[in-house]
Amino acid sequence: MTSKNFHLDDFVAGWIGGASSVVVGHPLDTVKTRLQAGKGYQSMTHCMLTIYRKETAAGFFKGMSFPVATIAAYNSVVFGFFSNAQRFISEYRYGDGHRPCSTLDLTVASMLTGLVSVGLGAPVDLVKIRLQMQTQMARPAEHFQLAGSVSSGSSMTVRAMHSSSQTLYRGPVHCIGSILQAEGLRGLYRGGGAMVLRDVPGYVLYFVPYTVFCDLLRPDATSSPHPCAIWLAGGLAGSISWVTATPADVVKSRMQADARLHRKYKGVAHCVVRSYKTEGAQVFFRGASVNAIRGFPMSATMFLAYELSLQFFRSF
Repeated sequence: MTSKNFHLDDFVAGWIGGASSVVVGHPLDTVKTRLQAGKGYQSMTHCMLTIYRKETAAGFFKGMSFPVATIAAYNSVVFGFFSNAQRFISEYRYGDGHRPCSTLDLTVASMLTGLVSVGLGAPVDLVKIRLQMQTQMARPAEHFQLAGSVSSGSSMTVRAMHSSSQTLYRGPVHCIGSILQAEGLRGLYRGGGAMVLRDVPGYVLYFVPYTVFCDLLRPDATSSPHPCAIWLAGGLAGSISWVTATPADVVKSRMQADARLHRKYKGVAHCVVRSYKTEGAQVFFRGASVNAIRGFPMSATMFLAYELSLQFFRSF
C-alpha cells in the first residue's frame, strides 16, 4: 500500500468512536452475555431486573474498564484497516485510491477486516465475558451455602468458598494472567473460531449497509452526509449486523464463558450440537432482541464519533 493511500487518522478516529460506543452499549452488552451464557433468566426484562436487584446498577458495568481501554484500540484497528483497505483495493483495481468502492470492493474489504479483527478482538471479548459472568459462575456456591447452613462450621466453610468463587478474577490484568497460567496463549483465543464465523459475515452486514444508507440519505452525490444521516445509517447497520450475527455470537459467548475448571464444550461444533440437543434451536437466537436494541445506539455513536473525528482532523 502506498504511503499516499495510508491514513493514520482513520485509526485515531476509530479509537474515539470505539471508546464512545463502549460507554453507551456496555450495560446491554452485560445483559446479552448473561442471557446467552448464563442460566435462570426468562427474558431480557427479567435478566435486567435480576441484575439490578442482586448487584445494583453497578452490575451492568462489570468488566467495562477493560473494554473501554481495549475496544477503543480494537475499533481503531477495525476502522483504520477497513478504510485503508478500501483505498488499497481502489488503487489496485482502478489506479485511483480515492475512487468510491463498488459493493464487491466493500464486501472484500469488510471480510478482510473481520478476519483481522479476531486477532485483537478474541482476547478482549474473552476477558470481558469472564468478568461479566463472575456472579453467574458463583451461583453453585450460593446454593451450597443454603443447603449446608445447618451447622455454623459448615456455613463458615461455604461462605469462604463463595467468597473465593465471587472473586475468581480480581480484575482484567489478573484475569489475563490466570488464563495464561492455566491455559497458555491459546486460552486467550478460546472461541476464536466462532468469532471468525460471527465477524467475517458480520462486518459485511455492518459496513455495506452503512455505506448504502449513507448514500441514500445524502442530499446529492457530491455532498457529505448530515450528522443525523450518519447517526441513523450507523444505527440501522449495527442492528442488522448484530441480529444476523446472533447465532454465532451465542456460540462464541458460551465458548468464552466456559471456564477451564468447569469446561463443557470441546470446540465450536460440540458447542453447537450440545446447545441444540439440550435447549433446542431457539437457543441460538437468545439475546437477539438485546442485540437489536443495543446495536443501534452503539453503532450510531461509533460511526458518528468516527466521522466527526475524521472531519475535524482533516479540516486542518
